Amino acid sequence: MKRRIVLAASALLLSAAGLAQAQTYPTKPITMIVPFPPGGLADIVARPVAEAMSRDLGQPVVIENRAGAGGGIGMAYVSKAPADGYTILMSLSSLTVLPEADVVLGRAQMYALNSLRPIARFTADPTVLAVRADAPWKTVKDFVEDAKAHPGTINYGSSGNYGTMHVPMEILAQQAGMKMTHVPYTGAAPAVVALLGGQIQALSTGPATVLQHVKAGKVRVLAHWGTGKLESMPDVPSLKDSGYNAEYAQWSGLFIPANTPDAVAQRLRAAARAAAADAKVKDIILNAGSPVLYQDTPDFEKYVQADAKRMADVVKKIGKVE
Repeated sequence: MKRRIVLAASALLLSAAGLAQAQTYPTKPITMIVPFPPGGLADIVARPVAEAMSRDLGQPVVIENRAGAGGGIGMAYVSKAPADGYTILMSLSSLTVLPEADVVLGRAQMYALNSLRPIARFTADPTVLAVRADAPWKTVKDFVEDAKAHPGTINYGSSGNYGTMHVPMEILAQQAGMKMTHVPYTGAAPAVVALLGGQIQALSTGPATVLQHVKAGKVRVLAHWGTGKLESMPDVPSLKDSGYNAEYAQWSGLFIPANTPDAVAQRLRAAARAAAADAKVKDIILNAGSPVLYQDTPDFEKYVQADAKRMADVVKKIGKVE
């Protein structure tokens, strides 16, 4: 009986502490980790979202880019950060891929998927197949036929092994029966610079990363990994329309350390929801090439789990990549 009373008292104290924390949180600036260099989709989404969340929370939300390992360095950093709501993560869908990639490679996991708690999804775009505007390929059929006729001669860039730019290209390669050479970079922006400079011939990336270069006549988009039409590029066909059963979505979402108190998580959830509904945020992200497709915590948790399961199968098919 005495033990039950002690446990009940402890639970009440913890509940009171959590309520007090929620009522005072936040009392200092919050750091939003973007695990990629500036200029990529995560960074494009993070900056207007952070500004809007700052207004809602009454404290600055400061962007910090921690790139490397296809996003794994920044993701691992947040997974191990104090679970107090002052270190949060704006991630891409590679978050669900990298833990399984570590297993395939036989190395220690940089982080476990359950060490990060989903809060909100902001975008979910199919990636696009981009080449230089002066490339010889006018259609995805041209591209595939050339890759099959000259195995390994087309170099494509990515944000890192098993990242959101590597996985879709490997899905296409498997479906089309072709071989290309993978050149990993530290993020989407450096890969796009390499494409523009001719160091690589192709890449798969979110529409927002290349839309300005398409409009400037420097990049041509041959196809996308979705279904239907892209809002930002309505004339671009899907790979399925071209006869390839290749589908992939690059999403962006907010995460926090798994053990963050519920009250703090709910406060961040409310701020994220307000940011996603903000007209300025919507316009900035849409003008960059990605419409806001908000998903609140319960649905986003289910989405992440389903995506992780699907991507685990894809990673196993890709196999070991050094």
